Amino acid sequence: MSGIGAGYDISATTYSPQGRVFQVEYADKALENSGTAIGLRCSDGVVFAVEKIIKSKMLENTSNRRIFTVSKNIGMATAGLLPDSRQVANRAMSESKDYMSFYDDQIPIRILNDRMSAFFQLYTLYSYVRPFGCSVIFGGIDRNGPQLFKVDPSGISYGYYGCAAGKAQRNAKTEIEKLNLKDKPISCREAIFEAARIIFAVNDEEKDKDFILELSWVSPDSGFEHKFVPQDLYDEVKAKAKAAKEESDSSGE
Repeated sequence: MSGIGAGYDISATTYSPQGRVFQVEYADKALENSGTAIGLRCSDGVVFAVEKIIKSKMLENTSNRRIFTVSKNIGMATAGLLPDSRQVANRAMSESKDYMSFYDDQIPIRILNDRMSAFFQLYTLYSYVRPFGCSVIFGGIDRNGPQLFKVDPSGISYGYYGCAAGKAQRNAKTEIEKLNLKDKPISCREAIFEAARIIFAVNDEEKDKDFILELSWVSPDSGFEHKFVPQDLYDEVKAKAKAAKEESDSSGE
């Protein structure tokens, strides 16, 4: 993208003559260097799935996780630059703890989303900082039931029944739309398989042959707390998703 900004991309505080903020657009491009993250809002909770690309065969599987626990009932999946994601996760945890300290109650997910959206947007306003090169998906269960939100580098955010971020977000979005979660909500047990299947379906085997599937949820099976999926269920779901991918590839041939 060199030469596109023509000097207008030096600072996030500068608009181009066309009204574009190139620093924010570059932050969006950073998402394409990351694996895909998806979130699904279910009838009884939320499910997260992330395609964590393996950069080295010496990598410990549980290191550099892209799914974080924000509070007891809220999880967060990320795509983009991992250091930026950690910074955002720490801020989200801080917001949750501050709310609990002041109100003696878990922070409503919509309020957390509003605060984090403002935090993202704050980093697009000053020349001495840059926009976050990551996109995050917040989800959990609060007094209003299951909630799912996505925040982009610009600070814009929306509530979703299902959403995706990362290099294959368009293909993942197409697969999620086929589930029709708004009119036909499914349980977390069903959604765990669908989430894993979508991650395997959008994975580009030529470029990213090796990846680690991360799965977590907030559901009745997790005691309505954000937890990683139990290992036995993880192995079962992963095997089924892999088989579905192979069947799809063979039928496509």
